[in-house]
Amino acid sequence: MLDQIFSYSEMCNAEKQTLQKGMNFRINPHYSLILMSRRTNAPYRDKILNDGVTIEYEGHDEPRTSHEINPKELDQPRNTRNGKLTQNGYFINAVERYKISQSIPELVKAYEKILPGVWSLKGFFNLIDYKTQFDGRRTVFVFILKLSENQSVNHANHKLYIDIEHTRLIPTEVKKEVWQRDKGRCVLCTSNKNLHFDHDLPFSRGGTSLTAKNIRLLCAKCNLKKSDKIE
Repeated sequence: MLDQIFSYSEMCNAEKQTLQKGMNFRINPHYSLILMSRRTNAPYRDKILNDGVTIEYEGHDEPRTSHEINPKELDQPRNTRNGKLTQNGYFINAVERYKISQSIPELVKAYEKILPGVWSLKGFFNLIDYKTQFDGRRTVFVFILKLSENQSVNHANHKLYIDIEHTRLIPTEVKKEVWQRDKGRCVLCTSNKNLHFDHDLPFSRGGTSLTAKNIRLLCAKCNLKKSDKIE
């Protein structure tokens, strides 16, 4: 579910993987996966663009070794020193294949770190482009991902499609404020299980994702009750 909330262990269980890297190409036969953070101390400069459905995700650095220069001083690599592709390289190749063949873009599942131990599923995105960018010290890769209309890959005959025109990603700052305000519990039944960030007034009906006043924590059970009442 879009904007569903996970602990780190719950996220790993959902993916059946121990997630130690931020970029994970084809972690699943159907999709790749990224972990992002827009907190003040985040190691990379990830962004949500003003259209509310596009992410700019910064590529990742060469791994640090004990006797070498700080990776933050090095250009981000496309290949390892042995010539193998890095995660950056795999993502770049996926973009280039998409551009050459105009085939279906790589599907990427994105989780966002809201607070220590609190992660939110941002949804599935299409990897559509990349660019290189000088950040003042070195050259980094920036990957462009747009929220996909298809938000389910597990059940081929039961896919959830969303209306991109009436969808907007909830900013990190808003999610953090809502989590702290609602004390990590459903505002209707106080459960702390199966939570997600919910629009009180849906975006399609004039609600906004840009203020905590219209976002609240709901559990899955209360969300279903709400859905039954919306005509």
